[in-house]
Amino acid sequence: MATKERAFDPQRLDLPLFCRQAAQLQGEWPQAGFTRLLDSLHALPGDRVPPPVQWRALGTARPVTGGEPELWLQLQAQTEVALQCQRCLQPSIETLAVDRRLRFVRGEDEAARLDEDSEDDVLALQARTDLHELLEDELILALPLVPMHAQCPQPLLVEPAPADPAVGAAGAAAEPDRPHPFAALSALRKPPQD
Repeated sequence: MATKERAFDPQRLDLPLFCRQAAQLQGEWPQAGFTRLLDSLHALPGDRVPPPVQWRALGTARPVTGGEPELWLQLQAQTEVALQCQRCLQPSIETLAVDRRLRFVRGEDEAARLDEDSEDDVLALQARTDLHELLEDELILALPLVPMHAQCPQPLLVEPAPADPAVGAAGAAAEPDRPHPFAALSALRKPPQD
């Protein structure tokens, strides 16, 4: 008789069982449900609705001689988001893609110890894992530090140079000679002269 595969709830995932069964889940969630991610996004122009986040999770348990199997989760996701271009300040549509391998271990101390020596992320195993929350963390980490268009859609506004004759060739106003603020301290440091 064939055994029926158990259905898993992605927001209350029994991760050890998910990994031992080499199970996988996939789907899509609306961007509106990722409230922390939305704090970093720019509004889309017009009435455009942001595309959903398409995701996939695959669990594996790697056998270890004389110990518990290692629990691994591969998490993949993709969506498009609107960010503010740091050059022209207009919306810039960027593709966010996540492809992470995460190892889960028992206890925060063990996770911290192993994470130092591993190229992959090591996380502490929870009673139930919320893939939605975990995926949101990874999407936030995938955001570019300085979003910019490859080519801005509108020319950048350049302020004209002032018509003040006191402005030098470099474009900066000529400053009157002022004493250096630490000149008095410099005089105190000099040894007295006989």
